[in-house]
Amino acid sequence: MGCSERQKEIKRRRHRKKRVAEIEARAKKASASEKQVLAGKLRSLTPGADELVKRFGLEK
Repeated sequence: MGCSERQKEIKRRRHRKKRVAEIEARAKKASASEKQVLAGKLRSLTPGADELVKRFGLEK
């Protein structure tokens, strides 16, 4: 039997939180071209990406 929709939602949220933390750590020592790649990954990962891109300093 599959898991409930609530469990799927929690799993997606935990995965998103983990990926955002990894991207934040990489953004601290990234070059300019790598920052654009990371910004693109953030945008595809989460709906609130614009705020995160500004917070991590991935755009000017």
